[in-house]
Amino acid sequence: MGEVDPAFIQDPEHRPKLSITEGEGIPLIDLSPIISPDSITDPKAIEGVVREIGSACKCWGFFQVINHGVQLDKLRNIETAARKFFALPLEEKTKIRRDEKSVLGYFDCERTKNVRDWKEVFDFTVEEPTLVPASPDPEDKEETEWYNQWPEHPPELREVCEEYAREVEKLALKLMGLIALSLGLPENRFSSYFKDQTTSVRLNHYPVCPSPQLALGVGRHKDSGALTVLAQDDVGGLEVRRKTDGAWIRVKPTPNAYIINVGDCIQVWTNEKYQSVEHRVMVNSEKERFSIPYRLNPSHYTIIKPLEELINEQNLAKYRPYSWGKFMTNRKLSNFKKLNVENIQIHHFRVSE
Repeated sequence: MGEVDPAFIQDPEHRPKLSITEGEGIPLIDLSPIISPDSITDPKAIEGVVREIGSACKCWGFFQVINHGVQLDKLRNIETAARKFFALPLEEKTKIRRDEKSVLGYFDCERTKNVRDWKEVFDFTVEEPTLVPASPDPEDKEETEWYNQWPEHPPELREVCEEYAREVEKLALKLMGLIALSLGLPENRFSSYFKDQTTSVRLNHYPVCPSPQLALGVGRHKDSGALTVLAQDDVGGLEVRRKTDGAWIRVKPTPNAYIINVGDCIQVWTNEKYQSVEHRVMVNSEKERFSIPYRLNPSHYTIIKPLEELINEQNLAKYRPYSWGKFMTNRKLSNFKKLNVENIQIHHFRVSE
């Protein structure tokens, strides 16, 4: 097993194949008709972008965007600061280790599907403080506040993270508007859900792994929030499960592009017209990899349920309503202990047919 601790080893059926299926890549969408300040707003060009986004959400659940309007110096700054932070000695990083009380900060023992991920992370939220339920108990009305933990080094980390988050937020909310339009809804249909958002940003570091055929950087999973905006470096490693045949497709890094995927909230809101898709991260025996997911999440008091406009007698609601805050608080429990049961998922709220 080389030097890999058994806690990281995937069951045989989930181990990665080292041969890469390139296949037809996920759609690449040019947002310049919408973002570019000097483009005269051309309804036809905008309609084209909306159509492409709708098609990508329906067929893949994933797409990449270029000419997205995010200032590249903000991305470079956060990438540089992340590399400096992860290069620190472990005792320095663990000064801001997260735990059940402080759920934000540094962590290196995360599990996906009860198998340990080959990575270390640093998490922060965009709204500070972030308001969330004190417990997953439906009867408990108490709220609590999450605060970020910032390290002493590198000293610029906090500022570059906050600047980056503000920059990507504009893109994420713009994309939610385009997704609404692609469903035939008003552009601002989702806006009210993000008033007191619980959005978070993660810095990921995947160290070199001696046995990339046994472990995964992140095991197969779906994102539980609304939308993820991912920056990945040029090493690559993200794989998406293709809807047509279940094959794992590697997402080839495109310089300066963002990878977007719809989360479970959109799956429920659209009553499965758009579905979140399983993805995972491969590790590498030669190169470390860095990535930065921005996870757009609703306010904790949002009740997630299929939108009234999208359901009718022919298309009945496929999900019972659930509280986003209670769902998220429940999910957090598995971060600190190995559960004997599957973590809560949206299929637990699916209406049986």
